[in-house]
Amino acid sequence: METIASRAVAIRALATDDLDAVVAIDAGIEGHSRRAYIERRLAAALREPKLHAQFAATDGGRLVGYVLARLMVGEFGRPQPGVRLEMVGVHANARRIGVGEGLLQALTGHARKHGATELHTSALWNQHDMLRWFDAMGFTLAADRWLDCAVEGGAYRSGRDDAVGAPEGRGPGREIDYGAPGDNDFEKLARDCADVQSMKPQDLQEITRIDRAITGRDRGEYMSAKLAEAMNDSAIRVSITARLDGVIVGYLMARADIGDFGRTEPAAVIDTIGVDPEYANRGVGRAMLSQLFANLGALRVERVQTITAPRDQALLGFLLDAGFVPSQRLAFTRAIPV
Repeated sequence: METIASRAVAIRALATDDLDAVVAIDAGIEGHSRRAYIERRLAAALREPKLHAQFAATDGGRLVGYVLARLMVGEFGRPQPGVRLEMVGVHANARRIGVGEGLLQALTGHARKHGATELHTSALWNQHDMLRWFDAMGFTLAADRWLDCAVEGGAYRSGRDDAVGAPEGRGPGREIDYGAPGDNDFEKLARDCADVQSMKPQDLQEITRIDRAITGRDRGEYMSAKLAEAMNDSAIRVSITARLDGVIVGYLMARADIGDFGRTEPAAVIDTIGVDPEYANRGVGRAMLSQLFANLGALRVERVQTITAPRDQALLGFLLDAGFVPSQRLAFTRAIPV
């Protein structure tokens, strides 16, 4: 086959008609096809173009490289917009001539126009070719850390599935009657302490209310986009809400897919978790996590992953108690020059 070495490579927006070529290049890199995942990513970009950036590199009209990314506004507690680089690929016959660099420059320019200050991405520690490319492109190891937990069929784990044992009207900020009889929670699981349900589009208003109570900001547009992603962009719908006293008091947004960040096994990624401050210390977060693992076990999803910022020690402690451990996946970042 012809090797591209001198002709000018053009960069343009990735289009729906590019699907077959992208799938073919990706299969050559990964060793297997991820057609369904890539098709969902392209469909998401067409549905919400303001939240996605996807570029193609062509030579003589033939697609030789691509990059798929998503605008981040609030993920994992970040106050500033950023861009999450999800996929990048270059045809084997077009490597080492700057195709990847050209795609990254196009993505950086797009991100700058949208006020983003950083690019974010990740890779496994042993994806050596990708790590070398990140290094050459100016990425550095991020302070954020990926955490990982095996689902193990949703098997019982005490730190995640045991009930907290703080009933309504008791706990921090409430008067406690120390003469009351002891709680009999030894037969109750964490997920039994709240009404945990699959997330629905009509939950948006309550989810936005909780987010505003936590952050002090109105992020309705962001939460709407995250809900749409949870409903449409995941191979399996796994996002959930928790109710107490008949109202939504917590939410957990997650996505389950094969292909995200190069994953080859069914995995779920927790994007956002929030509990109404009025219902803190009532076991709501643990109830949602317990139900999530039970659901994923039934769906034969094998792992759950998430990423935490170093400043969020409370969330980190909560996840470690629930059985999460440091992942073999590394987070990288690259500043976007003004």
